[in-house]
Amino acid sequence: MELAVTAENATPPQDPAAELRAAVRAVERGERSAADFFTRPAPPPRAAARRPAGEGAPPRLVSVPADVPALLAAGGAPESLAPRVVSALGEGAAEELRADPWRLLAVAGVRPEQADGFARALLGDDCAPDDERRTRALTVWLLERAALAGHTALEPAAIAKGLVGHAVPDPDAAVRDAIEAGAVLVLQHAVADRPAGGEEEAPVRVLLGLDRYALAEESLADGLARLGATFGSAPGGDADWAAAAGAAPSASAAELIRAAAGAALVVHTGGEAARAEPAALVAAARSLGLRAYAATHTEDGRRRLAAALPDGAAVTVTGLLTGAEGPERDAEGLLPVDLLAVLDAAQLGAEATAALVESLPDGARLVLSGDPLLLGAAGPGQVLTDVLGAGLCPHIASRTPDPGPVGELVSGIGVGELAQVAAPENEVVTVPVRDAGEAVHRTVQLVADSVPRAFGVPAEEVRVITPGHGGAAGTRALNAALKDRLNPGPGRFGGFDPGDRVAHSPAPGRTRLATVADADAEGLWLTDSDGRFRVAREAVADTVRHGWAITAHQAAGSRWPAAVVVLPGDAAPVIDRPWVYTAFSRGERHLSVVQGAGPALAQAVGERPGEPRTTRLRALLAEQAAASAPAD
Repeated sequence: MELAVTAENATPPQDPAAELRAAVRAVERGERSAADFFTRPAPPPRAAARRPAGEGAPPRLVSVPADVPALLAAGGAPESLAPRVVSALGEGAAEELRADPWRLLAVAGVRPEQADGFARALLGDDCAPDDERRTRALTVWLLERAALAGHTALEPAAIAKGLVGHAVPDPDAAVRDAIEAGAVLVLQHAVADRPAGGEEEAPVRVLLGLDRYALAEESLADGLARLGATFGSAPGGDADWAAAAGAAPSASAAELIRAAAGAALVVHTGGEAARAEPAALVAAARSLGLRAYAATHTEDGRRRLAAALPDGAAVTVTGLLTGAEGPERDAEGLLPVDLLAVLDAAQLGAEATAALVESLPDGARLVLSGDPLLLGAAGPGQVLTDVLGAGLCPHIASRTPDPGPVGELVSGIGVGELAQVAAPENEVVTVPVRDAGEAVHRTVQLVADSVPRAFGVPAEEVRVITPGHGGAAGTRALNAALKDRLNPGPGRFGGFDPGDRVAHSPAPGRTRLATVADADAEGLWLTDSDGRFRVAREAVADTVRHGWAITAHQAAGSRWPAAVVVLPGDAAPVIDRPWVYTAFSRGERHLSVVQGAGPALAQAVGERPGEPRTTRLRALLAEQAAASAPAD
């Protein structure tokens, strides 16, 4: 679908879809400006202490008015949905749902067919597929679904296709209505240089987005520009920075230190072994008197990094943003930090990064360090990829390879080659299986017996990674089999027993791996290497799963002495090169691959480099650079 509309058109044309298509073709050819329909969010006010929505925010416990469960029951929806409805829509949820039953789609986990059923029960014969309340809710829902896949905006044609899939009879008109109602934003970016010497405007790319994600990327671009504009000389001077670089443990670390000495923003890329380089930078900056910290994506990453840094210098991004770790904010809500190195930057979404940059004071240095070949952020955005693509800051590519047969195998996967590697001590083992049942059986055998016996790695330090939660060899099936072998029990604490390995996911993109310790009237008590913590009883069902087996997205940012990657026959449609690269690189000393996917594994590595995300950050950074460039 093509798109160009104005919200001011009070009288609809006789053929809205035709006018819609003709107008956007005129914009793309440069025959008219997009300014008359372009809705770009104003730069957000600086709010340094903002917490990213969805990334790092704990689940809210709400008081449920009595009329909400009653209304849900009247519409055929489960009354147990009431807390989530109130959390999403507020205390006036019942009144809002009576006026617009499709607002139920704003509740996490509700699908269009369920909202349609709820609307039919409340509206009866007045329920229609082209009801503008329905089409607006579906348009927003499609953009929210896209955000779960990493997109911060979508092409209009993608939304139109999605609406057709949900029986919307006129998707062009539906999208136009959603824009005019303010449910979505129309966003545009130039896709080519303005023609030299002519009056024609450059062609533009038209996208649709939600204000939440548009504001996050706008805020992030503005924040990065602010750091660059306020950057000045650092304490110690050039000579001290040069001396620190000269004392660096590797050539790549020295290069990174020199780059950070002269720039507000630096990108650093490399594999697992390259994590030592931003650690060396933070240690060097601290030796020069700077307030320097390193932030990681996971608790495991922080623990591994802390071994190379002074006490308190290693934190997690979530801990830094919430105030649980790192320095206390000042009176203006800013972090007293001179240099922040963010590791695992490939897992950073737009909202978390915007909140992080807003929290940095003027003049601070920011280093984004990560492996762009890994799976990206669990939420919308691809910050590391976009900043790299914009090419507006120094980029230090580490020359430190990951060691051993596992490192060699993963390096080949990164360039699209699945090669056999020499593994004289069985560091890499492939276990062929015929079906999902055999895959589960062999996985349990590997975790409980073979790997501990051959490598001296306890079963609790072997992590199983599989493509998804469902299926005959997904995390649910594997965890049930592993629990039965490693920690059998009746599941007397809401399905869990003391000693169970679990994955606690309080928010999208956050997974904390722990062990069940106990339970009481208040909830489930878990423990990990950082100590004992509680998950509230009402949050257990939604945030805690058994965790002997996890997905590759949950594993990103963590490593274990041994990893068992399970590839059942039905994995072919869902695995690609980033998935294989991420899963295979989680084992430090040993990798077992339970291989039931056949040639689909090699095809995923060689032919499927990963689906691109639709984002705006790269274009926003390019526009800022063009606007600040001196005129010829």
